[in-house]
Amino acid sequence: MSEKQAPDTISSRIWHEEPEPDNPFAARAAYCRGYDVYGEMLGQARWVEMLYLLFREDAPIAAQTDLLEALALALANPGPRDASVHAAMCGGVCGSPAAASLIAALSVGAGQLAGGREIFVCLERWASCGTDLDAWRERLAAPPVSRGTIWPASEHPPGFDPHGATTATPVRQTLSCLARYGVGPHLTWLEEHRADLERLAGCPLSMSGVAAAAFADLGFTPEQAEMLHLLLRLPGAAAHALEQKSLGYKKFPFGTVELESDFAEEQT
Repeated sequence: MSEKQAPDTISSRIWHEEPEPDNPFAARAAYCRGYDVYGEMLGQARWVEMLYLLFREDAPIAAQTDLLEALALALANPGPRDASVHAAMCGGVCGSPAAASLIAALSVGAGQLAGGREIFVCLERWASCGTDLDAWRERLAAPPVSRGTIWPASEHPPGFDPHGATTATPVRQTLSCLARYGVGPHLTWLEEHRADLERLAGCPLSMSGVAAAAFADLGFTPEQAEMLHLLLRLPGAAAHALEQKSLGYKKFPFGTVELESDFAEEQT
């Protein structure tokens, strides 16, 4: 006779908890994909192994762990000129709570210019084009029209830098480093055909393009890669928000805002 599940029980393939005998609201043991988190993993596993295990069914092999850790380092701080980090700095310097600064970084960094949505689209393209240069040629020449989505059409080829003249040095360094782990076919193929793809796209490869290839090599879905990309870029946003908060708004370059309106022109 099968045991009936209570209607208010949360179902999860990721996480299982055993309650303390004297407190059903506290866990005596917690298991992630079957691994005892506090009894076995704590002090033994690396943070990126836990991260991988949360999103995937199985624990990563050594090369996957090394690749994800290197990718996490490359993405940890996009720098103060990145729009998401700048949004967090604006929150920090204005005295916003910590959560508000991080939410600002997430909101601005979720878009189609170096953001989570760009990663999502890039993963879809890797799934459809793979390592077929002719398929990439067709896709870059005639991007598919997205229907039934809130997102407008991208103004540049996803994974490429619309403002760049040549491939930025950190992008080339990151691609070269990540490709050496040999986890999957995407990074090595991207490194081999970078110049061909840049010529087809009309602009240089971006860090988002490298990150997307790494996520594809690690086997993440577009949805998983989008989430991880948002998560892995938060440390720099947090640190810069705190730094600007301590420096104060008088030292922060808010920039000049010019108002353009037909009414103003009519009055002159």
